[in-house]
Parts: sequence; structure tokens; C-alpha cells
Amino acid sequence: MFSLFRRNKSAAAPPPTEAELLARYRQHGDVQDLGRLYEPYFHLVYGVCLRYLRTEDDAKDAVMHIFEKLVVDLRRHEVQHLSSWLHTTARNHCLMELRRRKSAPDTVEFALPGAAGVESDGVLHLAADDDDFPTEEHLQQLEAAMAALPPEQQQCLDLFYRQQQSYQEIAALTGYDLKQVKSYLQNGKRNLKLSLARHVVR
Repeated sequence: MFSLFRRNKSAAAPPPTEAELLARYRQHGDVQDLGRLYEPYFHLVYGVCLRYLRTEDDAKDAVMHIFEKLVVDLRRHEVQHLSSWLHTTARNHCLMELRRRKSAPDTVEFALPGAAGVESDGVLHLAADDDDFPTEEHLQQLEAAMAALPPEQQQCLDLFYRQQQSYQEIAALTGYDLKQVKSYLQNGKRNLKLSLARHVVR
């Protein structure tokens, strides 16, 4: 009887946390654990890929390629914040794909608000002077400017402007509170503008 109670108690144990799954996957490499880690962020990764690559088929292919990359990378790296890490991984994968194609229509336009505040109007973007799409140089400039930002600012900017997530949705996805989300957006916007402006002056 007591053994039966023990089995029932064990069966009712809470599911492993994300940190526990990450540690377990690093140790054992069970793809089922990887699937459980990746599934909650599928929509986030797909949204990033769709924004950059522009077509559903390309975005779906990218999502699968990124999953295949995680099979190795999540065993090599000790990841603390999976949502931020996946967001950066997805963005970098797409930028590499766009570089490989040698063209990227509209994909690096980055809608940013005016200086008065996060919710005001205005657009800052990189665009080639005489082309309908940015050059390799412009793509590299944007990638470098984004990579220079703190990870929290990178993630919030992409979620808010590229994926059109609300403050509340960003907070839910990242674990930041609303005050932090707004601060990361404002500071990231300012830092990105300054970085891109330096490229223009040169």
C-alpha cells in the first residue's frame, strides 16, 4: 500500500523546468528534451524567420534548420536565457541566409519611433541609394549595429518592431517586467540610431 502511494506521488511530480531540461539535454542529448525546449518558442523563431525571409516556406525551412543546429549547439553552450538565445540564433541564421543570396528585399528596414518616445512616429532604416534593396554593406552595418547592443535591447527591439509584439507580450515571452521592456526599447532605439548614424557620416 505504501509503495502504491509512493508511486502515485512520483507520478504527480511537476514537469521539469526549462533550466532542468537544458541541463538534462546537455548531459544526455535526448532529442525529446530538445523538442520540449523548442516547442514553446516555435512561434517566436518562426516570426523572426518570416520577417527576414519573407515567405512562409523559407521561414519553415529556417525553423527546421535552426532546430538541427540546436542539436549540437545546446550541448556545447551553457544557455541561461533560452528565449534571448533562440532569438539571436534565429536572427543570425536569417542574416547569413540573406548574405548567401546576395540580396534581401526590404528585410533590413527597421521601423523605429522618433526621438520623443517609443510610441511616436518615424522610421529609421538602411537603404541603398539607388537600389530597391540594401547592399551587402548595408546588411553588414545593420547586423553589426544590432550585435553591438546588449542582448536585452536586441531582443526587445526585434520583438516590438519586427514582430509587432505588445509590451505585455514581450514581458510574457522574456520574463522582463513592463518597466524593463520599455527601458530596453528606448535605450536600444537610441543606441541603434547612434550606431547607424556613425556609419552614414563615414
